[in-house]
Amino acid sequence: MKKDIEIPIAKDVQVAIIREWNEEFLSKDWNAYIINNRADQIEMVMVVSKGFDEERQTTTMRHSMGTILPNDIKKIELLQEEVLALDNEFFVTFFAEGKLFEKRFLFPKNTVSEKNLSTIPIIEKDGISAK
Repeated sequence: MKKDIEIPIAKDVQVAIIREWNEEFLSKDWNAYIINNRADQIEMVMVVSKGFDEERQTTTMRHSMGTILPNDIKKIELLQEEVLALDNEFFVTFFAEGKLFEKRFLFPKNTVSEKNLSTIPIIEKDGISAK
């Protein structure tokens, strides 16, 4: 039964962490975004995120993102500096083409930093893309 269920790996969807100016707090913050690079919209998007290492783990956060149009983005969450010292995982699931897709994105600990910034397409801001 279980072997008959096919869950394809998501392609052309990515998670990026962007360094942005926060006008309200007058500071630079790290914000996680989901990017839909597909030619079609993705629906019922769910992102589950957590930070972890061998000794610690953050609370698991669940984000219902709804529908994301083609070549569009949605902000997932703000990341505090302390969490960037941990491995940060974003598990994304969504419906498209009448199927359920999923993919795990990982930002290894200490890789989200100013020295690793590059321009992220579609957003056109400096950030780091997940592997």
